[in-house]
Amino acid sequence: MKLDVITLEAAPAGSIELDDAIFGLEPRADILHRVVRWQLAKRQAGTHSVLGKSEVSYSTKKIYRQKGTGGARHGDKSVPQWRGGGKAFGPKPRDHAFELPKKVRALALRHALSAKQAAGELVVLDKAESKEGKTAALRDQFAKLEWTNVLIIDGAELQTDFVRAARNLPNIDVLPVQGINVYDILRRHTLVLTKAAIAALEERFADAVNNHAAEGSKS
Repeated sequence: MKLDVITLEAAPAGSIELDDAIFGLEPRADILHRVVRWQLAKRQAGTHSVLGKSEVSYSTKKIYRQKGTGGARHGDKSVPQWRGGGKAFGPKPRDHAFELPKKVRALALRHALSAKQAAGELVVLDKAESKEGKTAALRDQFAKLEWTNVLIIDGAELQTDFVRAARNLPNIDVLPVQGINVYDILRRHTLVLTKAAIAALEERFADAVNNHAAEGSKS
């Protein structure tokens, strides 16, 4: 499929051919959901902790005699049923991360890219470069392009002036192509890929592209 290429000045800069093996898949919500859950679980701190019965600071003296009170039998007040007592089976620090096959993660990335393309929320940019390196100038360019909630993916090397100018703009993320991920793609309304980023993605998914081409020739 072909997509128009634009510049930051909103001027046309030719067109580019996008490979169907990366941008033309039928998006599967189940795969995207699995990878988003995996990403969020990995980043969860897991530092939550509560005190158990043996950890609360309370006297261990029996609160009243065993028999003759007409009430339930109790020992000390550190048990969970008393106010201020320890929590039963409460959370403790742990790692929330779980394993997910590498092939599933790679497939989900292609499905996320395809989802943006299918929704008309994919833009191809000639270069992510700022001449002035000023936030105000970049804000005006984004306003002209109607970019308010955007993830911008460039090649392996980001221009320092562009990153510095964009980092103070709300809801604008800039990442090198090696940092592209499913969660960041889906959380932003518009995905902007530079030509360098597309070339890097095609190289990264070269095997998938070749397999897709082989399947197409057989059919």
